[in-house]
Amino acid sequence: MADTFGFATRLIKETVAVDPQTGAANVPIYLSSTFHQKDFDHYGKYDYSRSGNPTREALEEAIAALEGGVRGFAFASGMAAISSAFLLLSAGDHAVVPKNVYGGTFRILTQVLGRLGISHTFVDTTDLEEVKRAIRPNTKVIYVETPSNPTLRVTDIRAISEIARAHGCLTFVDNTFMTPVFQRPLELGADLVLHSATKFISGHSDVVAGLAVAGSDELADRLYFLQNAMGAILGVQDSWLLLRGLKTMDVRIRKSAQSARMIAEFLQTRPEVRTVYYPGLSGHPGAALQARQADSGGAVLSFELKDEACARTFVGHASLPVFAVSLGAVESILSYPPKMSHAELSEEERIKAGIGSGLLRLSVGLEDAEDLIRDFQGALGAVREKEKRTVRSGE
Repeated sequence: MADTFGFATRLIKETVAVDPQTGAANVPIYLSSTFHQKDFDHYGKYDYSRSGNPTREALEEAIAALEGGVRGFAFASGMAAISSAFLLLSAGDHAVVPKNVYGGTFRILTQVLGRLGISHTFVDTTDLEEVKRAIRPNTKVIYVETPSNPTLRVTDIRAISEIARAHGCLTFVDNTFMTPVFQRPLELGADLVLHSATKFISGHSDVVAGLAVAGSDELADRLYFLQNAMGAILGVQDSWLLLRGLKTMDVRIRKSAQSARMIAEFLQTRPEVRTVYYPGLSGHPGAALQARQADSGGAVLSFELKDEACARTFVGHASLPVFAVSLGAVESILSYPPKMSHAELSEEERIKAGIGSGLLRLSVGLEDAEDLIRDFQGALGAVREKEKRTVRSGE
């Protein structure tokens, strides 16, 4: 019967566990670093919290079930999860990676893994032929972010997974923007799913965490070894907070995605906005693919203004969003990727990735969409007036 439940029902079912001893409806927070063992020869399931903790395990089991994987892992941050995944590779191995990959992942690839003898090639993962050309005999992983950050390019997860399998590679997918509410990469053939759970899964800007879900027992065993060996685990208090965030994730992200579409449609009508990047819009080049592999365009969009000066004016006059790094919270968050999420990239690299000087990224929260639109009308009006003054002064 459980197989017939809708996603929202399964989400609650996986995150609410009644304690058999007390009847408590929430998973207890097991603030214990160590666990008593009965005797020399019979050790219990838990011995030391780096290796396993009941609170963290409840979270890991929940995300594994929601993503449709065999085992989940909770890490101290999204980058801890991503770094651990790449450390499944060995010296001499090669990875194919999106050219507009998240700045933190770019830093690990270019400044850490290279020193360990793990090489990479940056490609446009939306171009399947370019992906194929980048594969070498020593390629072990094709890494995907879809939709990508911050220009929301859409990569065909099923096609990439088929290419990877044909070449004996694994497919890793960063599913942070979509969450399992909207997209489940393992069902499309991926081998490992990664999340910055700091974002939509937490949803309240109060936890830094990462999650990974393996699609096979063999991969799960290898990742567990790394998690236990390196110790980049999520603490129990934060594990409990993520479990709480999971319970409301479905309603939060659906509301935010609905508002994001309305805002994207509004921004399209404004002359101050050069381009709107949102895969839920029919004019987006990846819209048809997004509709096939995901249930929504998501709650994040980006839009391009003329230049950095216009972006500064917009941010200075928008009163509702928080201007900050990160995304996926109950409050809307406006960010400037060239100096925030993708600051690690050089100007040349940012331009190649399509990240212009006037690009702003918006993570839509739970405010009323109409209020956000009114706020942005005022901010765009200020941009228009500034451009008029610039033209007049130039004359």
